Amino acid sequence: MEKTSTDTLPLTMISSEERETICIFGTGDMGRSLGLRMLQCGYSIVFGSRTPRMSSLLPKGADVLSYSEAAQKSDTIIIAIHREHYDFLTALTEVLQGKILVDVSNNLKVNQYPESNAEYLAQLVPGAHVVKAFNTLSAWALQSGALDASRQVFVCGNDNKAKQKVMDIAHTLGLTPLDQGALRAAKEIENYPLQLFPMWKVPFYLSACLCVFFFIYCVIREVIYSYVNDKKDITFRMAVSIPNRVCPMVALILLAVVYLPGVIAAILQLYRGTKYRRFPDWLDRWMLCRKQLGLLGLGFAFLHVLYTLVIPIRYYVRWRLGNATATQAITKKENPFSTSTAWLNDSYISLGILGFFFFVLLGITSLPSVSNSVNWREFRFVQSKLGYLTLILCTAHTLIYGGKRFLSPSSLRWYLPSTHIIALIIPCTVLVIKFILILPCIDKVLTWIRQGWERSSKSSESAMNGKTDI
Repeated sequence: MEKTSTDTLPLTMISSEERETICIFGTGDMGRSLGLRMLQCGYSIVFGSRTPRMSSLLPKGADVLSYSEAAQKSDTIIIAIHREHYDFLTALTEVLQGKILVDVSNNLKVNQYPESNAEYLAQLVPGAHVVKAFNTLSAWALQSGALDASRQVFVCGNDNKAKQKVMDIAHTLGLTPLDQGALRAAKEIENYPLQLFPMWKVPFYLSACLCVFFFIYCVIREVIYSYVNDKKDITFRMAVSIPNRVCPMVALILLAVVYLPGVIAAILQLYRGTKYRRFPDWLDRWMLCRKQLGLLGLGFAFLHVLYTLVIPIRYYVRWRLGNATATQAITKKENPFSTSTAWLNDSYISLGILGFFFFVLLGITSLPSVSNSVNWREFRFVQSKLGYLTLILCTAHTLIYGGKRFLSPSSLRWYLPSTHIIALIIPCTVLVIKFILILPCIDKVLTWIRQGWERSSKSSESAMNGKTDI
């Protein structure tokens, strides 16, 4: 069989008579990747370069000309050049008259210049139709294929025909163009690729603070306390034992923090008697990052499982078991079996396994590929009903693990309570408030409010009689 080069294999079969020529200024990574992708989709590509010569890096089937010669070959020109090098375009003003210039550039930092790169380009070449597009894609994503990267392409421009033509090109490339309006939206579009996990900052900071707090707290309460009072060096606990205490505590608190803004919002709606007033900005931002908080909590739960699985192979554990067995053999004594202790141990393990299972289920359903395949009611059932069930199971797992030690004076060290008591404050608070909110007398009023009833509205009586408009 004859071998076919992937560089020239079209993804959509278009005859040579139907091909449109696209000009690309710039032979860097982005220009080459766009050119390769367009060639695969049946376009004819000509590159404009300051040093026009064919390179082995350029896709086969493309031509390389000077800027002026390349601009005359097409009505659509993609500017794959950094803003600092736009000055040469002023000499091509006559050639670029009436042509579509697609700006794909990005900056090194947010709001680096007073105006966007696309607006600056429009000022340099006033006779051209400037469109901002493709800047949110990476060269690697274009080479890997649209299915391996984000399909969304944000497009903006002042000329509707030029913008529509660029959107048609994006469609042909297998991408999803999103019309963002006029060219003044270009600055916002250029800031998108520069954002580093914008919705993850608060969850990351909160998780880091919780980890540092619980780690230092455990070190003071266990390691330093034992060294000062008992003259024992147990610093080795900082490698496995203390992280295995920190991870489940952080996971439980993060899971509770996911559902805390929901109960706060319900309380605000009950207090105001309406759903038509905005929540405070801090509450809005909190509710928007609940998915990230939950996924981080799931990550800490995974760490807790891994740390727990390695406990039997730890040297300290094997040493204690060996000594305990030898002591029993020498003294000819054995520890009596306690059915109540066995029940507590098995119960807390079982609750932990179930809680972790539902936690994983919540994480899976939050993935876009899964959430897009279920309807709104199914997604709400999993994330709300099963979410609270997960919180109940994980809270019960912690409560049973603590057992009688919660109220025992011996559990206090330097008047510091166990980490389990501190970690249960927020989850128990959320569950208690949620239990109150689902009481029929309160849930009924909250349902009315969410259906449009207002306490001060003239239609309140008809709403209570079930005549509220949808």
